[in-house]
Amino acid sequence: MPRLCKPAVNAPEYVITMEETLEFAQRVHGGKPHLPLALRLIRNTGVQKRHIVQPIEKTLHHPGLTERNRIYEIESKKRCPEVIEQALENADVTARDIDAIIYVSCTGFLMPSLTAWLINKLGFRSDTRQIPIAQLGCAAGGAAINRAHDFCMAHPGNNVLIVSCELCSLCYQPDADDIGSLLSDGLFGDAVAAAVVRGNGGVGIELERNASYLIPNTEDWISYSVRDTGFHFQLDRRVPGTMEPLAPVLREFAKDHSWDAGNLDFYIVHAGGPRILDDLAKFLEVDREVFRHSWATLTEYGNIASAVVFDAARRLFEEDAPMPEATGLIAGFGPGITAEMALGRWGVDAPGEMGKAA
Repeated sequence: MPRLCKPAVNAPEYVITMEETLEFAQRVHGGKPHLPLALRLIRNTGVQKRHIVQPIEKTLHHPGLTERNRIYEIESKKRCPEVIEQALENADVTARDIDAIIYVSCTGFLMPSLTAWLINKLGFRSDTRQIPIAQLGCAAGGAAINRAHDFCMAHPGNNVLIVSCELCSLCYQPDADDIGSLLSDGLFGDAVAAAVVRGNGGVGIELERNASYLIPNTEDWISYSVRDTGFHFQLDRRVPGTMEPLAPVLREFAKDHSWDAGNLDFYIVHAGGPRILDDLAKFLEVDREVFRHSWATLTEYGNIASAVVFDAARRLFEEDAPMPEATGLIAGFGPGITAEMALGRWGVDAPGEMGKAA
């Protein structure tokens, strides 16, 4: 069975704290009618710090879409290779062992996809399949795991590399002062993540089942308005309440696999914000502590979009390892409103098997 190995994650060197975020918001958006509510919501996110690819003064300045996309290309090429090398090492495979690369990002646009540059520069085979995913937002991390699972099932023994590059700070719009924009300015952070799904062997989450679900008629709840100044993030006030309709979907998904979604050994869930995690705990009837890895990501990095599930998974690997056969859920949520779900068990190689790439 395909197995998700330990992810590698890197957050940029520039840091902005909660206190600095509130200070900058008051300075840049002082007097705006939605600011008092936005400041209160930002305080309630629990995000203590975020990492960004440029110093904050550069981040607050908008040089235009052309320059921002140029920065995205430079920074993605600068930051992805090291994370990829670490993910390959974590999985005990080499670039030559990879049969497909899934690249996910909703914060910049390149054509050809960065996958072409990675194949040329990092020693991947020329026949490596390229699967870029650009428009699933925060759900793309879960979607990438699921598409890697599907690929490995369709091509037994193949290995898939997933790369997530989310530079959310490059989407900051200084003139946007609606409540959704102001809240997102204090919630989103930058990060790069990578992970290998091995077709055979390795240590990690053995993927058994995946599914997608779209809440009907919610496609305008999370969206981009694409304008001359770039991507303008739009967030409907109803989004935080989406766990109430999605929790039964997760329950049914697990039930179809003869599992109980409220009684699993580990949970890797997208940390969109504190209410998402609190409501999911409430409606799945689990202790909020089961989402501790997602809470830690939110506190230390903010919402890092598609990279959240990989950072939460990394924390699971670095905690005391689950017992073999421990059961778990992976879930990502994003535009659509889309849920990407996976079920898996903790798998460990038999003695003498480790190190054999498919």
